[in-house]
Order: sequence, then structure tokens, then C-alpha cells
Amino acid sequence: QVQLAESGGGLAQAGGSLRLSCVVSKSILDIGASGGALGWYRAAPGQERDVVARYIGTSDVIYGSSVKGRFTISRDDAKNTLYLQMNSLKPEDTGVYYCRADQVENDPLPRVVEYWGQGTQVTVTS
Repeated sequence: QVQLAESGGGLAQAGGSLRLSCVVSKSILDIGASGGALGWYRAAPGQERDVVARYIGTSDVIYGSSVKGRFTISRDDAKNTLYLQMNSLKPEDTGVYYCRADQVENDPLPRVVEYWGQGTQVTVTS
């Protein structure tokens, strides 16, 4: 079992910045090193969750097309914490932001299990 707790959401004006944090209950280095992934997802109002930024393994990073150049994902392995720095915010960035860990588990064969945090609301006003 992996537990994730997001924080840092809130209200921001367009053009502003917010920084989200996600504390993970186990070693994020181990999750990545064993073939897993860690990332941020966003559920815009009335829409499904979509990837914002994601680490695959320990270092490969992908970004959603709408946030490239504005958002930066980072990690502190010593603190088992994932971050999302959001700059140049736009109203369309509004939504609930979720942290997700994809852990490879042997059950008994290897399979990927997804663990989600509870989400944090980000609202951007124009």
C-alpha cells in the first residue's frame, strides 16, 4: 500500500504561481527504480483526470501539452516528496490536482498498481 497526501492548492490569479507538494508514504526512489512512476494529474470541472507531469522511472519526465514551459515537476527523494511548480497560471488550469504513484508489485507476477492521493483544488481566476 502506498499513501499520498497533496497540499498547496488554492486560489490564484491568472499569471500567478502555485506550488503543490505530495508526500508519499514509501520511498519514491524505490518506486521509480523498480520500474514505477510518479506524477501529477488534473481533473478539470466535468472532465476526466489527465496527466499534467510525470516521472517514469527515476528521471524521465513527460509533460502534458497544455502545461509545457509553464509547469515543472521535481522531487526530493530524501523527503519522499513530489512537487509541481505552476507558473503563468491560466483559468483553464483550474481543477483538482492529484498525485499518483504507479508501483510495480509482484502478485505473484509483476503488475502495476495505481495509488492516488485525495486531490487538492486549484482555482485560477482571470
